[in-house]
Parts: sequence; structure tokens; C-alpha cells
Amino acid sequence: MLRPPRYLPDDVDGRALFDISTRAVRNPHPTTRGVASLGDIVAVPTVRAARDRGLLNAQPMFDRLTPTGVAWDDPPRRLDADVIIWCTGFRPDIPHLAALGLSRHHGHPTTDPDFPTRSFDHRGLFFLGYGDWCGPASATLIGVGPAARATVSAILAELTPSTDASR
Repeated sequence: MLRPPRYLPDDVDGRALFDISTRAVRNPHPTTRGVASLGDIVAVPTVRAARDRGLLNAQPMFDRLTPTGVAWDDPPRRLDADVIIWCTGFRPDIPHLAALGLSRHHGHPTTDPDFPTRSFDHRGLFFLGYGDWCGPASATLIGVGPAARATVSAILAELTPSTDASR
């Protein structure tokens, strides 16, 4: 983390962002900053609830991924993680994953054929928002939503102990 996360005002949603962006494109002016001045994180109701409960705690960017989680060099520390959702954006600029020895397909990390956001090599590593290699249209605002919901549902299903005694 180069700086703390910035939340958009609570009343700003996707429609407001679209309207602001459209006005900035139609009426370019040096004082019009568009959505860039608002913040980074859309505070949808679930994000607001987690933020308000103190559940969102930003950490500095880690120095490397490890087979069991992440690690920082200064000060030295490790954090084990059951799941990592790597969703940094549109292009797979992911040289930091080299230490994991991920298999590749067409230059991208290989994903599970049955679940395209899950790493084929590391079941706890997921990719969101890159492109069709990790879900149809997942690099678009419209496409990333379904991929994100399906990914979170699958993770929760795996991490939540079953109360069904037949399993």
C-alpha cells in the first residue's frame, strides 16, 4: 500500500460515477477532475458495513507471496492466508508471482478449467479483473461482478464448515 485506501463518498455509486465521467468527457476543462478526485473504493452497502464495523484493515503492500501467504522484508514478518484474491486490474503484470512457479497458458497463469478465477497450481489463489483468461469479460465493470460473486461464494463454501453430517 503506497497510501491508505480512499473511499468514495457513501452516496456515490456506479450511476454517479458514470454521470461524472460523462460530464468530464463532454465538457473537458482544466478544473474538471472527473472521478479521479473522488477516491478509489465504491462504498456499496456491504463495503460500508464492513468499514463501519472496523473489518477493513489496510496493510502495506507485501514484498512477496509465499506458498502459505505473504511476507514483508522490513520489518520481517509473514502472514498466512487461506485465500488470496489478486484483483489489481486489467493487465496481468504479475512478475511477483514468479516465486510460486505457476504453470502458464498463453502467457497467463493457468486457471482451473472448471473455475476460471482459481489458480490451477494453488487452490487458494484467485484472479479477478484481468480478462477472458480468468472469466468472461472479467476486465470490465459489467463482467467482473458475476465473476467476483461466484468466486466469493466458492471461497465461502470451502471455508465454511459444513453442518451437514452426511458430508
